[in-house]
Amino acid sequence: MDLLLQDKLVLVTGSTAGIGFAIAEVFAAEGARVIVNGRSEERVAAATASILKKYPQARVESLVADLATAGAVEETIKRFPTVDVLVNNLGIYGPKNFEDLTDAEWLSIIETNFLSGVRLCRHYLPAMKKANWGRILFLSSESGVNIPVEMIHYGVTKTMQIALARGLAETTIGTGVTVNSVLPGPTRSEGVEKFIADMAEKDGKTTAEVEKDFFATVRPSSLIQRFATVHEVATTVAYLASPLAAATNGAAVRAEGGLLRSIL
Repeated sequence: MDLLLQDKLVLVTGSTAGIGFAIAEVFAAEGARVIVNGRSEERVAAATASILKKYPQARVESLVADLATAGAVEETIKRFPTVDVLVNNLGIYGPKNFEDLTDAEWLSIIETNFLSGVRLCRHYLPAMKKANWGRILFLSSESGVNIPVEMIHYGVTKTMQIALARGLAETTIGTGVTVNSVLPGPTRSEGVEKFIADMAEKDGKTTAEVEKDFFATVRPSSLIQRFATVHEVATTVAYLASPLAAATNGAAVRAEGGLLRSIL
Protein backbone atom coordinates (compact mmCIF):
# COMPACT_ATOMS: atom_id res chain seq x y z
CA MET A 1 0.00 0.00 0.00
CA ASP A 2 1.27 3.46 -0.90
CA LEU A 3 0.97 5.64 2.21
CA LEU A 4 1.38 8.83 0.14
CA LEU A 5 4.32 10.00 2.26
CA GLN A 6 6.72 10.79 -0.57
CA ASP A 7 8.74 13.95 0.10
CA LYS A 8 7.19 14.55 3.53
CA LEU A 9 9.78 15.78 6.03
CA VAL A 10 9.61 13.58 9.12
CA LEU A 11 11.39 14.12 12.45
CA VAL A 12 11.60 10.97 14.57
CA THR A 13 13.09 11.74 17.97
CA GLY A 14 15.23 9.06 19.59
CA SER A 15 15.51 7.08 16.38
CA THR A 16 18.88 5.34 16.47
CA ALA A 17 17.55 2.03 17.80
CA GLY A 18 14.45 0.07 18.71
CA ILE A 19 11.01 1.34 17.81
CA GLY A 20 12.34 4.77 16.83
CA PHE A 21 14.77 3.31 14.33
CA ALA A 22 12.10 1.04 12.87
CA ILE A 23 9.81 4.06 12.44
CA ALA A 24 12.54 6.02 10.66
CA GLU A 25 13.24 3.04 8.41
CA VAL A 26 9.57 2.62 7.43
CA PHE A 27 9.25 6.31 6.57
CA ALA A 28 12.42 6.11 4.47
CA ALA A 29 11.02 3.10 2.62
CA GLU A 30 7.87 5.14 1.88
CA GLY A 31 9.90 7.89 0.21
CA ALA A 32 9.75 10.43 3.02
CA ARG A 33 12.68 12.63 4.00
CA VAL A 34 13.65 11.37 7.45
CA ILE A 35 15.53 13.14 10.23
CA VAL A 36 17.28 10.52 12.37
CA ASN A 37 17.98 11.75 15.89
CA GLY A 38 20.10 10.58 18.76
CA ARG A 39 22.50 11.90 21.38
CA SER A 40 25.59 10.15 20.01
CA GLU A 41 27.19 11.05 16.70
CA GLU A 42 28.38 7.45 16.38
CA ARG A 43 24.91 5.95 16.84
CA VAL A 44 23.24 8.48 14.54
CA ALA A 45 25.82 7.75 11.84
CA ALA A 46 25.35 4.00 12.26
CA ALA A 47 21.55 4.27 12.06
CA THR A 48 21.73 6.49 8.99
CA ALA A 49 24.17 4.14 7.28
CA SER A 50 21.95 1.17 8.04
CA ILE A 51 18.91 2.81 6.45
CA LEU A 52 20.89 3.85 3.38
CA LYS A 53 22.34 0.37 2.97
CA LYS A 54 18.83 -1.09 2.87
CA TYR A 55 17.29 1.79 0.90
CA PRO A 56 20.06 3.44 -1.19
CA GLN A 57 17.69 6.06 -2.57
CA ALA A 58 16.48 7.15 0.86
CA ARG A 59 16.88 10.76 1.92
CA VAL A 60 18.10 10.84 5.50
CA GLU A 61 19.23 13.77 7.61
CA SER A 62 21.34 13.33 10.75
CA LEU A 63 20.46 15.21 13.92
CA VAL A 64 22.82 14.72 16.85
CA ALA A 65 21.04 16.36 19.77
CA ASP A 66 19.75 15.55 23.24
CA LEU A 67 16.18 16.70 22.74
CA ALA A 68 15.47 16.32 26.44
CA THR A 69 17.11 19.75 26.77
CA ALA A 70 15.55 23.06 25.80
CA GLY A 71 18.75 24.22 24.13
CA ALA A 72 18.88 21.24 21.79
CA VAL A 73 15.26 21.81 20.81
CA GLU A 74 16.06 25.43 19.97
CA GLU A 75 18.97 24.35 17.78
CA THR A 76 16.79 21.76 16.07
CA ILE A 77 14.05 24.17 15.12
CA LYS A 78 16.63 26.62 13.78
CA ARG A 79 17.98 23.90 11.49
CA PHE A 80 14.55 22.50 10.59
CA PRO A 81 12.03 25.37 10.89
CA THR A 82 9.15 23.21 9.67
CA VAL A 83 8.39 19.52 9.44
CA ASP A 84 5.41 17.69 7.98
CA VAL A 85 5.43 14.89 10.54
CA LEU A 86 6.69 14.94 14.11
CA VAL A 87 7.07 11.61 15.91
CA ASN A 88 7.78 12.11 19.61
CA ASN A 89 9.47 8.80 20.32
CA LEU A 90 12.26 9.93 22.66
CA GLY A 91 11.91 8.24 26.03
CA ILE A 92 13.71 6.68 28.96
CA TYR A 93 12.58 4.07 31.45
CA GLY A 94 13.86 1.83 34.19
CA PRO A 95 12.42 -0.03 37.17
CA LYS A 96 12.67 1.65 40.56
CA ASN A 97 10.56 1.61 43.72
CA PHE A 98 8.38 4.69 44.10
CA GLU A 99 9.75 5.38 47.57
CA ASP A 100 13.29 5.54 46.21
CA LEU A 101 12.60 7.99 43.37
CA THR A 102 14.19 11.38 43.94
CA ASP A 103 12.92 14.72 42.70
CA ALA A 104 15.83 14.80 40.26
CA GLU A 105 14.78 11.45 38.78
CA TRP A 106 11.18 12.61 38.43
CA LEU A 107 12.27 15.82 36.73
CA SER A 108 14.63 13.93 34.40
CA ILE A 109 12.02 11.47 33.14
CA ILE A 110 9.36 14.16 32.78
CA GLU A 111 11.71 16.42 30.82
CA THR A 112 12.79 13.57 28.54
CA ASN A 113 9.51 11.74 27.96
CA PHE A 114 7.10 14.66 28.15
CA LEU A 115 8.64 18.12 27.91
CA SER A 116 10.70 17.21 24.84
CA GLY A 117 7.42 16.72 22.98
CA VAL A 118 5.84 19.82 24.52
CA ARG A 119 8.69 22.01 23.29
CA LEU A 120 8.73 20.56 19.79
CA CYS A 121 4.95 20.77 19.44
CA ARG A 122 4.91 24.36 20.67
CA HIS A 123 7.01 25.26 17.63
CA TYR A 124 5.83 22.86 14.92
CA LEU A 125 2.07 22.66 15.57
CA PRO A 126 1.26 26.32 14.72
CA ALA A 127 3.12 26.01 11.41
CA MET A 128 1.26 22.80 10.58
CA LYS A 129 -2.08 24.48 11.27
CA LYS A 130 -1.06 27.44 9.12
CA ALA A 131 -0.17 25.04 6.28
CA ASN A 132 -3.44 23.15 6.91
CA TRP A 133 -1.62 19.80 7.00
CA GLY A 134 0.58 17.97 9.45
CA ARG A 135 0.88 14.96 11.70
CA ILE A 136 2.04 14.72 15.30
CA LEU A 137 2.39 11.37 17.01
CA PHE A 138 3.39 10.50 20.56
CA LEU A 139 4.85 7.09 21.30
CA SER A 140 3.09 6.48 24.58
CA SER A 141 2.58 2.97 25.99
CA GLU A 142 0.04 0.60 27.47
CA SER A 143 1.84 1.55 30.67
CA GLY A 144 0.05 4.89 30.39
CA VAL A 145 -3.20 3.02 31.06
CA ASN A 146 -1.94 0.16 33.23
CA ILE A 147 0.62 1.98 35.38
CA PRO A 148 3.41 -0.52 36.19
CA VAL A 149 4.05 -0.68 39.91
CA GLU A 150 7.77 -1.19 39.24
CA MET A 151 7.97 1.94 37.05
CA ILE A 152 5.30 4.35 38.31
CA HIS A 153 7.29 7.36 37.13
CA TYR A 154 7.47 5.96 33.58
CA GLY A 155 3.76 5.15 33.49
CA VAL A 156 2.87 8.63 34.68
CA THR A 157 4.81 10.25 31.82
CA LYS A 158 3.07 7.96 29.31
CA THR A 159 -0.33 9.04 30.68
CA MET A 160 0.81 12.65 30.35
CA GLN A 161 1.60 12.06 26.67
CA ILE A 162 -1.85 10.61 26.00
CA ALA A 163 -3.50 13.60 27.65
CA LEU A 164 -1.29 16.08 25.80
CA ALA A 165 -1.98 14.47 22.44
CA ARG A 166 -5.73 14.65 23.02
CA GLY A 167 -5.53 18.25 24.20
CA LEU A 168 -3.46 19.35 21.21
CA ALA A 169 -5.83 17.53 18.86
CA GLU A 170 -8.65 19.71 20.19
CA THR A 171 -6.78 22.75 18.87
CA THR A 172 -6.70 21.35 15.31
CA ILE A 173 -10.46 21.40 14.78
CA GLY A 174 -11.38 22.04 11.16
CA THR A 175 -7.81 21.71 9.87
CA GLY A 176 -5.85 19.02 8.03
CA VAL A 177 -3.65 18.45 11.07
CA THR A 178 -3.99 15.43 13.35
CA VAL A 179 -2.43 14.60 16.72
CA ASN A 180 -2.56 11.05 18.04
CA SER A 181 -0.79 8.81 20.50
CA VAL A 182 0.25 5.21 19.90
CA LEU A 183 0.26 2.70 22.75
CA PRO A 184 2.73 -0.12 22.15
CA GLY A 185 2.85 -3.01 24.55
CA PRO A 186 5.79 -5.31 25.25
CA THR A 187 7.94 -5.00 22.14
CA ARG A 188 11.18 -6.67 21.05
CA SER A 189 13.26 -3.51 21.18
CA GLU A 190 16.98 -3.35 21.84
CA GLY A 191 16.47 -3.18 25.61
CA VAL A 192 13.97 -6.06 25.65
CA GLU A 193 16.30 -8.29 23.64
CA LYS A 194 18.99 -7.76 26.29
CA PHE A 195 16.49 -8.36 29.08
CA ILE A 196 15.40 -11.67 27.54
CA ALA A 197 18.98 -12.79 26.92
CA ASP A 198 20.06 -11.87 30.46
CA MET A 199 17.09 -13.67 32.02
CA ALA A 200 17.70 -16.76 29.88
CA GLU A 201 21.33 -16.91 30.96
CA LYS A 202 20.48 -16.30 34.61
CA ASP A 203 17.73 -18.94 34.78
CA GLY A 204 19.30 -21.48 32.42
CA LYS A 205 16.42 -21.24 29.97
CA THR A 206 16.04 -20.57 26.28
CA THR A 207 14.89 -17.13 25.15
CA ALA A 208 11.65 -18.74 23.93
CA GLU A 209 11.01 -20.09 27.43
CA VAL A 210 11.68 -16.70 28.99
CA GLU A 211 9.21 -15.07 26.60
CA LYS A 212 6.56 -17.71 27.34
CA ASP A 213 7.03 -17.28 31.09
CA PHE A 214 6.84 -13.49 30.79
CA PHE A 215 3.43 -13.59 29.16
CA ALA A 216 2.17 -16.30 31.46
CA THR A 217 3.04 -14.38 34.63
CA VAL A 218 3.71 -10.69 33.91
CA ARG A 219 1.37 -9.90 30.99
CA PRO A 220 -1.16 -12.77 31.01
CA SER A 221 -3.91 -10.68 29.39
CA SER A 222 -1.96 -10.34 26.13
CA LEU A 223 -3.92 -11.85 23.28
CA ILE A 224 -0.92 -12.44 21.03
CA GLN A 225 1.16 -13.93 23.87
CA ARG A 226 4.42 -12.68 22.43
CA PHE A 227 6.46 -9.53 22.11
CA ALA A 228 5.41 -7.35 19.19
CA THR A 229 8.11 -6.57 16.66
CA VAL A 230 9.38 -3.03 16.30
CA HIS A 231 8.25 -3.15 12.67
CA GLU A 232 4.66 -3.89 13.70
CA VAL A 233 4.62 -0.78 15.85
CA ALA A 234 6.39 1.30 13.20
CA THR A 235 3.87 0.49 10.47
CA THR A 236 1.05 1.59 12.77
CA VAL A 237 2.82 4.92 13.26
CA ALA A 238 3.48 5.35 9.53
CA TYR A 239 -0.17 4.73 8.67
CA LEU A 240 -1.37 7.28 11.24
CA ALA A 241 1.10 9.80 9.80
CA SER A 242 -0.21 9.30 6.29
CA PRO A 243 -2.94 11.19 4.44
CA LEU A 244 -4.90 7.91 4.50
CA ALA A 245 -5.51 8.33 8.25
CA ALA A 246 -7.07 11.80 8.03
CA ALA A 247 -10.16 10.72 9.98
CA THR A 248 -8.14 9.59 13.01
CA ASN A 249 -7.51 12.52 15.32
CA GLY A 250 -7.20 12.78 19.09
CA ALA A 251 -7.02 9.01 19.39
CA ALA A 252 -4.95 6.72 21.59
CA VAL A 253 -4.28 3.93 19.11
CA ARG A 254 -3.33 0.58 20.60
CA ALA A 255 -0.54 -1.63 19.32
CA GLU A 256 -0.22 -3.64 22.53
CA GLY A 257 -1.24 -7.12 21.47
CA GLY A 258 -4.67 -6.86 23.08
CA LEU A 259 -3.46 -6.92 26.67
CA LEU A 260 -5.63 -3.92 27.62
CA ARG A 261 -9.05 -5.37 28.44
CA SER A 262 -11.06 -2.14 28.43
CA ILE A 263 -13.03 -1.63 25.21
CA LEU A 264 -12.51 2.14 25.21
